[in-house]
Amino acid sequence: MRTLIVSPGPLCGRTPVPADKSMTHRALLFGAIAEGVSRLRNPLNGGDCLASWAAVQMLGVEVEEPVSGVWLVHGRGLDGLQEPSAVIDCNNSGTTVRLLAGLLAGQSFHTVLTGSEQLRKRPMGRVVTPLRQMGADIAGREEGRLLPLSVRGSQLNSIDYEMPVASAQVKSCLLLAGLYTDGLTVLHEPGPARDHSERMLKAMGAPITQLGSTMTVERPQGPLHPLDITIPGDFSSAAFLLAAAACIPGSQVTVQRLGVNPTRRGFLDVLIRMGADVTMDQWDESGGEPIGDLHMQPTTLQATTVAGNEVVTLIDELPLLAVVATQAQGVTEVRDAAELRLKETDRIATTVAELRKLGAHIEERDDGFEVEGPTVLQGAHVDSHGDHRLAMALAIAGLMAEGATAISHTDCIADSFPGFERTLAKLGARLDE
Repeated sequence: MRTLIVSPGPLCGRTPVPADKSMTHRALLFGAIAEGVSRLRNPLNGGDCLASWAAVQMLGVEVEEPVSGVWLVHGRGLDGLQEPSAVIDCNNSGTTVRLLAGLLAGQSFHTVLTGSEQLRKRPMGRVVTPLRQMGADIAGREEGRLLPLSVRGSQLNSIDYEMPVASAQVKSCLLLAGLYTDGLTVLHEPGPARDHSERMLKAMGAPITQLGSTMTVERPQGPLHPLDITIPGDFSSAAFLLAAAACIPGSQVTVQRLGVNPTRRGFLDVLIRMGADVTMDQWDESGGEPIGDLHMQPTTLQATTVAGNEVVTLIDELPLLAVVATQAQGVTEVRDAAELRLKETDRIATTVAELRKLGAHIEERDDGFEVEGPTVLQGAHVDSHGDHRLAMALAIAGLMAEGATAISHTDCIADSFPGFERTLAKLGARLDE
């Protein structure tokens, strides 16, 4: 157990943030089935992504780091993966296990997937159900709804599938499985979700088409091309710094070389709606992904409502939004976000409980929460419950609070933002351990 102590104060300066976690996962897994060597520049060397690194190596794919910040993935082609000699441990990474389920369903061998105690509690039915409709042979606890999962590779059939919820992980899982079918798999999304998989697979030559909310995929006629990509900064990591700069008097923060994919920047769009003072410049592109610098400074924020299709565009940032809402004028509501209860923790319950310790006026709802602001937060001893997003959100709350805030169980931050404390310190935060 590690405890981080945060004292109040502004953040000032320019900084990059760690590479995009979602893109790093996908580049590793997709590179594994390419023909040739994929070059990943600036990947995220964090706990979750290292689970994907270890997984593809167990499938016979060599991954090396010849120089710092460059990973080489020696792809084996669509049909070149090998049966692992042991159970694949996905540690705490939901992305790793759900995407692997789709990738492995069409192989010619047997794999068992497991993970940490937290991951073994997270629902897998949302990928198991459609994969079984495609003919996949998958077994697991509670009829395949929980890990460990046994995946016996088999010949897959194409399906026409209405996704019940917008989910990038489910969509990516089924796109991967669709590469191993003889027919045309059709997916219908109920709303927007991250589109990194579509962008990356298309760049590799995968036959993926999209018209509105409908997407199709089929087995490629030729090999997938290897990737050569520089992975931009992770917007979900940058969100913590941008939130602090938007709320704390005296702050001035610029986040450099940041991925600003429209399907990832929902949190920024909400901040702008609340009145945030943000500018964007130095636009670029890498691997089909837009990149830019964002500059944020404090202003008076107004309460807002987040609900419906917008929720999925900032699902990971909703605990942080609760922190921001404590400083906004009025009542901020988050609805239609029951998905938060199925993350590393029940993020509705834990967010509400921990922010109340700091004096926040926050109420739990079945599918979200309500926060009344502005509130002068008071430093207290809080607990991350082993959830990296909540740990960082509480650190930002500590920068806003009067007096020091002690946050227990902060080792988990390295899952997505290795160097978080160093970055805060570089921007002027007062920290102790």
